Amino acid sequence: MKSPWQKNNSTKSLPESHATIPIPENAGFWKKLFAFLGPGLMVAVGYMDPGNWATDIAGGSQFGYTLLSVILISNIFAMVLQHLALKLGVVAERDLAQACRDHFSPKVNFGLWVLCEIAIAACDLAEVIGSAIALNLLFGIPLTWGIVITIVDVLLILFLQHKGFRWLEAVVATLMLTIFGCFIYEIILSKPDVFPLLQGLLPQPEVVTNPSMLYIAIGILGATVMPHNLYLHSSIVQTRNYKRSFEGKKEAIKFATIDSTFSLFLAFFINAAILIVAAATFHTSGNHQVAEITDAHELLAPILGTSLASVFFAIALLASGQNSTLTGTLAGQIVMEGFLNLRLKPWLRRLITRLISVVPALVVTIIYGEKGTGELLVLSQVILSMQLSFAVVPLVMFTSSKAKMGRFVNRPLLRWLAWIITGIIIILNVVLLYQTLFSS
Repeated sequence: MKSPWQKNNSTKSLPESHATIPIPENAGFWKKLFAFLGPGLMVAVGYMDPGNWATDIAGGSQFGYTLLSVILISNIFAMVLQHLALKLGVVAERDLAQACRDHFSPKVNFGLWVLCEIAIAACDLAEVIGSAIALNLLFGIPLTWGIVITIVDVLLILFLQHKGFRWLEAVVATLMLTIFGCFIYEIILSKPDVFPLLQGLLPQPEVVTNPSMLYIAIGILGATVMPHNLYLHSSIVQTRNYKRSFEGKKEAIKFATIDSTFSLFLAFFINAAILIVAAATFHTSGNHQVAEITDAHELLAPILGTSLASVFFAIALLASGQNSTLTGTLAGQIVMEGFLNLRLKPWLRRLITRLISVVPALVVTIIYGEKGTGELLVLSQVILSMQLSFAVVPLVMFTSSKAKMGRFVNRPLLRWLAWIITGIIIILNVVLLYQTLFSS
């Protein structure tokens, strides 16, 4: 079953990994699901990168468990949009960047590519800073040297991709389970109050009426859906060698959606866990103004009575930074090849992406020190917010077009839901941008 998009363009997304992972035929549900598991985990990484930690810590320390509902709603939005991204990849056999190149004029495409590259560099910036902070907390390595060390990640990514895409997914899954395990330990230590915690999952009117709470809520929601994840997911779902027929694509969408939804649920747990730990330790003890990652690390040990609390926190942060690095640089390759049809050697593409993020982080750290990196982390999230609508709108537009998606076009309920979510995300990101740039 050929997509209308493929008539004049047969270029594959991530050609070195395209359809390289076999899907067993005549196998049971669980065996097939296992074959599809992986892309969802790689996408979920973007929902727990170091850029999200500060908002979760600030929300928990200031307002207790109240903003848990915002994290839950954000994740529901993410589940819908990532479903659309994987559906685009499976049905059209085009990633989102390729689909934009097929649909828009060269000038529009160039503009979209520039915006996307800036967003990926901003995201990579957050990962570099997060990893450097973690190395500093664990080993006392100065932030400047920690940032330089992160360049080595390029070699790891190249090695793993050379070994096969399944190896890359395995490392991502291992790091994600490390983060998961660390925060289970943190939650056990912090002993949160169960009833207020469950109550926090229900939306409260004060989230909207309290300006301070609304600001952090917008920060959580506005930075949840990372634009590069939509490009990434629409590409890596094609690494599976499912049958390119109607039934084959229908089955691929089903299993890929299960993979994505399960993985994003793990991401929800980890983001919620960061806020829960902050609420149970800082808010309860009267430390309501903890917003910096380093402050949280320093306060955990004395409040919880064990140095292991701070150690596990830093390990989780390092795993988060490394995981986000793997997926962020991969997204960079997908975007450049998709928008421009320009194929560089993988090592050169990774090096360019990493240098774009390392250089500004290094300069700011040398000149302004730790405080400067914290502000740079916030700026990176604002840049991501600005780019988001330029990824979400084409995605919803393409998957809602019968001419492009055929029988897989979004049904009316899904189409309206997707546009409502898109509108909410755009409005909140505009508000977040305005408040960040002009708020006193």
